[in-house]
Amino acid sequence: MASLFAQEIRLSKRHEDIVSQRLMLLQQMGNKLGDQNKEKTPQMQTAETALQRNLSLLKDIEAAEKSLQTQNHPVPPPEVASLETLYWASVEEYIPKWEQFLLGRAPYPIGVENPNEAEDTIQKEVQQ
Repeated sequence: MASLFAQEIRLSKRHEDIVSQRLMLLQQMGNKLGDQNKEKTPQMQTAETALQRNLSLLKDIEAAEKSLQTQNHPVPPPEVASLETLYWASVEEYIPKWEQFLLGRAPYPIGVENPNEAEDTIQKEVQQ
């Protein structure tokens, strides 16, 4: 019985040692975490400053790009804009007719002047 009591005392002391060591390790870990947070604060401030600088630079670059575009490409007169709109509408109208031909899946589109035929017609007229 005395040996069990002595073993219980040893285990109790061992438990106290483990608990005190755990407490000490938790305190060290907390201190280390606090130190890391202190180190991160200047890094976070530096990163935030860099982010603000980069955003400012991007805005400046976009403003300069926009300025250069307006200087190099002034707004065309309404007549030119109208012609451009009509041109692209015509292109979009003819795309379906030409698409299969250009992919090699269909013959030359009917209703669209064949440039080779036009050249042949001009050559025949010149010969006569």
